[in-house]
Amino acid sequence: MLTYPDIDPVALSLGPLDIHWYGITYLVGFSGFWLFARIKAKQPHVNWNNEQIDDLLFYGALGVVIGGRLGYTLFYNLNYFLHDPLVLFQIQRGGMSFHGGLLGVLFAMWLFARKNNKDFFAVTDFIAVMVPIGLAAGRIGNFINAELWGRPTDLPWAMIFPTDPLGLPRHPSMLYEFLLEGVLMFIILWFYSRHPRPQKAVSGLFLICYSVFRIMVEFVRQPDAQMGTGGFIADNWLTMGMILSLPMFLFGVYLMMVAYKKE
Repeated sequence: MLTYPDIDPVALSLGPLDIHWYGITYLVGFSGFWLFARIKAKQPHVNWNNEQIDDLLFYGALGVVIGGRLGYTLFYNLNYFLHDPLVLFQIQRGGMSFHGGLLGVLFAMWLFARKNNKDFFAVTDFIAVMVPIGLAAGRIGNFINAELWGRPTDLPWAMIFPTDPLGLPRHPSMLYEFLLEGVLMFIILWFYSRHPRPQKAVSGLFLICYSVFRIMVEFVRQPDAQMGTGGFIADNWLTMGMILSLPMFLFGVYLMMVAYKKE
């Protein structure tokens, strides 16, 4: 069994202001997006300039934060929000939904595309490659917060998390997601998009990869307890993460079929 490092979630205190590692990981994610977007924009088949990338990051950041918090509230924690609506703004405590963030980003990208006279899927194909950077950073934030840990296991890399009231060795599922949804998915999308692809194909591959990796991890991730008995939707295995990921997979397959059918 591995020892959890038990990192203080507060990275720095400046008087009454606490700077949390969770917020810093989001800053790292946005910075990584900006850096690699500029690198990608230099590829000969990519039609983006630095000013557009700067605007894109602004729109995307708003979509991630607003959509992520709203999604977490509506999908996973509605009762808590109704009791204390201000919890929506307490992002330093964790609690961001990828699926909500995705919807927020898609709406923001629609606004960006309209303003800049770009096709919506041209925008999503471009940003899809960089999104895993933010996902990887966010999962490190989950690990530091000791949240979203997995189910009990006796595997040699199991950890006991300080936030677990039962104190059981568990899968470090947020690290699995860091590796799959972050590192591996970035590598797949980066190399796939190095050459011109039909429009919608990169977006479709992103949806397929994320949904498959997320569903895989859901089998070892402890579902959110506030969802009901044990955090499961039904039969002790179906989780909200699985339910939200399945339509993503189907739509991703549809986009890939449409993209290559037009060639």
